[in-house]
Formats: sequence, C-alpha cells, structure tokens
Amino acid sequence: MESRMRELREAQGWSQGELAERLAVSRQTINAIETGKYDPSLPLAFRIARLFDEPIEAIFLPGDTV
Repeated sequence: MESRMRELREAQGWSQGELAERLAVSRQTINAIETGKYDPSLPLAFRIARLFDEPIEAIFLPGDTV
C-alpha cells in the first residue's frame, strides 16, 4: 500500500521521531509505513487520519492488487 504520510509529515515540519511520539508508536514503525514495508492496523490508520485531519483514503492509497 502506498501512503502520503511522508509528504504530510514533512508539510508539518515533523521528524519521523516526532510523528511517532504523537501516534504512540516507534520511529521504525513510521519509517516502515512511509517506505511501504508495513501497512498500519485500522486503529493506527484512524489515528493517523485524525492527526492529519484527512480521510484515511486520502492518506493510504491501494497498491497493485493481485
């Protein structure tokens, strides 16, 4: 799954560590989501969407599905 998280985080001027603190996850989790190596759980996706004041589908974009 692709995400706009890096773009949204950088627009706020936050580091991965700062975003991780705001979401109560590790910096490694943020990095993995931003690089497409990890898809967040639904509760985490909702927290991310609320933090950025965006709908989930505006942040997380479906990748190629097989």
